[in-house]
Amino acid sequence: MHRIALIAVLTALSVLPAAAQSFEGNWGCRDATSAKAGLLTIYGAVYGFASTTPGDAASGTGTITGYNNGVAFNDGGLKTAREITAGRVIVDATNGAAMQLETAQAIVMLCTPR
Repeated sequence: MHRIALIAVLTALSVLPAAAQSFEGNWGCRDATSAKAGLLTIYGAVYGFASTTPGDAASGTGTITGYNNGVAFNDGGLKTAREITAGRVIVDATNGAAMQLETAQAIVMLCTPR
């Protein structure tokens, strides 16, 4: 019985690093007030962000560097207009997987898979 429990725990722990690396796809983002902020799409080494605010300078494309727990924004609208430097994949109690977008000072958006 203990052997089965140990195997189950080790299997669950081995899956966590793989789950943390899945930052590719479409993410619906909300700002600090929980208002819809936009749609973030990440594939490969590029991203696109479509803000809900017409004419927002944060909308557009840019490049990223992927890490084991998220991404670093190298350029593009999110980096220049909003000063977002990182997107960290986290486990959210409500939504499961989520990505928090961060500046050097604070978490500014929470994005969930779409």
